[in-house]
Amino acid sequence: MRLRRDEIDRELSTVEVLSDPAAMRRLSRERARLGHVLAAADRAEALADDEAAAAELAAEDEAFAAEYRALAGELDRARAELTELLAPSDPLDEEDAMVEIHSGEGGDESALFAADLLRMYERYAESVGWRIEELDSQPTDLGGFRSVTVAVRGSAERPAYGTLKFEAGVHRVQRIPVTESQGRVHTSAVGVLVMPDVDAEQVDLDPADVRVDVFRSSGPGGQGVNTTDSAVRLTHLPTGIVVSCQNERSQLQNKEQAMRMLRANLAALAAEEAADEATRMRREQVRSVDRSARIRTYNYPENRLTDHRIGYKSHRLDAILDGDLDELETALHSDEVARRMAAARSEEDR
Repeated sequence: MRLRRDEIDRELSTVEVLSDPAAMRRLSRERARLGHVLAAADRAEALADDEAAAAELAAEDEAFAAEYRALAGELDRARAELTELLAPSDPLDEEDAMVEIHSGEGGDESALFAADLLRMYERYAESVGWRIEELDSQPTDLGGFRSVTVAVRGSAERPAYGTLKFEAGVHRVQRIPVTESQGRVHTSAVGVLVMPDVDAEQVDLDPADVRVDVFRSSGPGGQGVNTTDSAVRLTHLPTGIVVSCQNERSQLQNKEQAMRMLRANLAALAAEEAADEATRMRREQVRSVDRSARIRTYNYPENRLTDHRIGYKSHRLDAILDGDLDELETALHSDEVARRMAAARSEEDR
């Protein structure tokens, strides 16, 4: 790893990389990840030396026993951190993310909850130093979204896709809608898709495979946002994937953003095809926005959030909706690490 870090340092100083922002970003991310692993390894090694010295002293003088136990605990935690960092991971985890939120069953209430989820992700991004850029949206008259797509620029310490990929799925909400006059609790669903926001050279995309259509942008209620055909719809003919963008002022800008969205969809499709059958089936269910295929339930009357994949429950729903996702994301990440390590051990035993 140290040799690879030194190699990256040399590459980062070359003219070719300095003139290529995408290569610079990719290598910088890899170097940061290696730096985390090496720092954890150095810390574990130093603690092991200190623990061994403390063990010798404790054998001669009981007064050092407490210090030995404290160092042993620190060493266990450092080794656990190193093991987690070395666990097999998705190579796309280091990428930025693109998040699509779609309203589903529940009409206006679903669209309003889509806006609430977007706000939750925006608050979380703000708390961890990420940047969010809205690429496309279809707002409703009540302030919700039929759909909204955002790009999330993460950090080396906390990559966006590796964190937000756990949000992909159907989110079910149980609450009294603002349009409900009888005070009854309704259930509706919102679909969230999370894709890696990859660079152009990371996806094999032939322009001849893309049909480009232009149309007039529109806002809530169908009112015209402008009087030119600046909105762009792209159709990837081999896969049938369709994306559109209308938020930018010019047709060229909308096309660039739509191409970015298409690349993310193709990268996600490639990852799905490489996944096992069960994972692929789960991801296909997400696209249906069927509330029976939920991954999570937000119960407002009980202030409770339940993640059905890992059995996580919290009665801090209000704080979570305000962006306090750390505990939940840590639990989901730990579950994934445990599953990956178990799979790796199973593979070794074969």
